[in-house]
Amino acid sequence: MPHLEPMRHILTGVHVPLVTPFAADGRVAGDALERLAYEVIDAGAAGVVALGTTGEPATLNADERRTVIDICARVCRERRAGLMIGAGSNDTAASVEALRGLNAWPEATAALTVVPYYSRPSERGVIAHFTRLAADSPVPLVIYHVPYRTGQAVGAGTLRHLVRLPGVIGIKYATGGIDADTVALMADRPAGFAVLAGDDAFVSPMLALGAAGGVLASAHLCTAAFVDLVHAWHSGDVDRARDLGHRLVALSAAAFAEPNPTVVKAVLHAQGRIPTPAVRLPLLPASAAATEAALAALASVDLGQVGRRQVARISKVGNPAAPDRQPDSPPNHLD
Repeated sequence: MPHLEPMRHILTGVHVPLVTPFAADGRVAGDALERLAYEVIDAGAAGVVALGTTGEPATLNADERRTVIDICARVCRERRAGLMIGAGSNDTAASVEALRGLNAWPEATAALTVVPYYSRPSERGVIAHFTRLAADSPVPLVIYHVPYRTGQAVGAGTLRHLVRLPGVIGIKYATGGIDADTVALMADRPAGFAVLAGDDAFVSPMLALGAAGGVLASAHLCTAAFVDLVHAWHSGDVDRARDLGHRLVALSAAAFAEPNPTVVKAVLHAQGRIPTPAVRLPLLPASAAATEAALAALASVDLGQVGRRQVARISKVGNPAAPDRQPDSPPNHLD
């Protein structure tokens, strides 16, 4: 296990869980994925997530999953950005093996590891699961707590135990709202431990409570605006943060109006950034109405200088290897 203290700062800021673009023939569109990774990082994202839920990893075969990680790792190495990789399941032994496999990518800064789903272990079982994973993983863990997907509730006491496990450096917190457990976690987290907002619509209030940043699918669509939101909260510009948060919540709601990542992919396709809006079954493509609503929400976000900066950077996709940041500059983190 690498020394953790220098790595905790990599979780500050916006992390984009990249979609997996598909070509017209159904194959992974690697060139489009690479362009997306460059675009979001050059627009200010601290890093990307490969094989998060947004990337449809359950429908990718082993070769496709390796391709996705290879592409993301190469871009993150060139841009010196953070790389989280989705790894793990409700099978502890298989999760250990999946995590050990991340040794193949030295660029990986953390593994995004979901709370065990479907089998619904006791909270003691959840603790035992992550204790084993943290002990055996070659990279630090970010726990993915998303009870509306896993069917597994985890109380505040268990969360406080989990966040203190050696080898666990953060949590993607996506409970569908902010409640007493959320407030308790934010008030009693270890120094340096990163709580990342995982529900796009609640990122602004989570930042107000002290979140380090967010893992945000909506940030594909206007990365720089979400980066500005994080910076505004972290720098104490509360009026700016509230105003921007209120405007971005409508975009997030529209992006998640149908199962993720269908609407995000539809908008990216409409922007000409991926070759098709295709998703793999059992997902179905976004409806025309949902796509139009998301495009309208995006158009209504007054991005100002932030938006112009991202447009300028996206216009460079013909030469994605030319970084806005110097190759030897430090990773892009928000102060």
